[in-house]
Amino acid sequence: MTLQVPGGPELLVVLLLTVFFLGIPLLLIIGIHEYLDRKRGYERRIAALEQRVDELEEE
Repeated sequence: MTLQVPGGPELLVVLLLTVFFLGIPLLLIIGIHEYLDRKRGYERRIAALEQRVDELEEE
């Protein structure tokens, strides 16, 4: 019995499955993280601006 090496179509299927099962979930996780981080960034910026307004009002 000889060992057979997968050909082009088999390697293409393996590559597509890898992209589908690893790449797409990874992109979703990164997208959700970026969305939530951007939202927190706006909250931090608003808090800093509110603090600055309070400082200016005290003067």
